[in-house]
Amino acid sequence: MNSLEERLAFSERLQQALSNANYSPRSPTELAREFNQRFKGQSVTVHAARKWLHGESIPTQDKLRALASWLDVPADWLRFGNENGKGKGQAGQLSSVDLRLLNSLQQLDEPQRQLAHDILRLIVRLNKKK
Repeated sequence: MNSLEERLAFSERLQQALSNANYSPRSPTELAREFNQRFKGQSVTVHAARKWLHGESIPTQDKLRALASWLDVPADWLRFGNENGKGKGQAGQLSSVDLRLLNSLQQLDEPQRQLAHDILRLIVRLNKKK
């Protein structure tokens, strides 16, 4: 798939996710406003949101993850359109709950993310000792 096809396919999935979440799939103003209320990084302009909706660009990874989390869809599906929202390999074996957890972890800043990783490693180690 070439770059234009990828952007247009992303745009269709974004519009579908917006519609499924009861937002207008045609309003860049609403998209930018709702996105910016949820995103902790630099806000996006209405122009940037319009480019996403019209298949002119694809958001950066951090913005893509934030979109997916807000719209409650797997980031992999939103970006690549993998069947059933599942990617290939290990990510394809994760449940929607696991994917939401991963999206939540990716929203944390680096010290918080490191703390979450340390806690998970400790839980895994304790579980192996059982």
